Amino acid sequence: MDQYKQEFIEFMVDSKVLKFGEFILKSGRKSPFFMNAGAYVTGAQLKRLGEYYARAIHDNFGDDFDVLFGPAYKGIPLSVATTIAYSELFGREIRYCSNRKETKDHGDVGILLGSGLKDGDRVVIIEDVTTSGKSIEETVPILKAQADVEIKGLMVSLNRMEKGLGGKVGALQEIREKYGIEARAIVSMAEVTERLYNRPYKGEVLIDDALKTAIDRYYAEYGA
Repeated sequence: MDQYKQEFIEFMVDSKVLKFGEFILKSGRKSPFFMNAGAYVTGAQLKRLGEYYARAIHDNFGDDFDVLFGPAYKGIPLSVATTIAYSELFGREIRYCSNRKETKDHGDVGILLGSGLKDGDRVVIIEDVTTSGKSIEETVPILKAQADVEIKGLMVSLNRMEKGLGGKVGALQEIREKYGIEARAIVSMAEVTERLYNRPYKGEVLIDDALKTAIDRYYAEYGA
């Protein structure tokens, strides 16, 4: 496994963003693990997070885009932190953009925060995690309603490796097939398991045999 992937997994654990136990997801699935980017709350955490995303986006999509779009609400700080990191690491000035949940009708009117969108803009979408692909189903129409943009790709931090809304292939693959969008992740759940299963991290085994069995059972039902 690449060193930066191992570091990112440990960073998620240290930040209490990646947790293990029993959780009910937005999709209604009962999962033995949960990833919540809302737990990144300090300046140092957001700085590092933006750098991980910026490197992953640069590795996967290069500089061939103009706007980084983070869907409300968690995507807002992700897009801001990553835009800053991209400028610092690669000297490329990209714009950040997010949406409001409700359209504002006074002052800074409209549904968008940050940069506006114009025809021809090349957009990379940034999210924390995609479980079923439902969020992209909501995001794409928002972008297309604003301008004739080209969506270059989607970057998430964790590929949960689960079936999408269609129930046949993985959520990231389903996004590729349905929208023609390349969907990538900094790390996959398989890589998380590889790093943490029966391997102590700071004196604690986070994925023991019992939890590994629960993860395997979960993927037997929902895995892609």
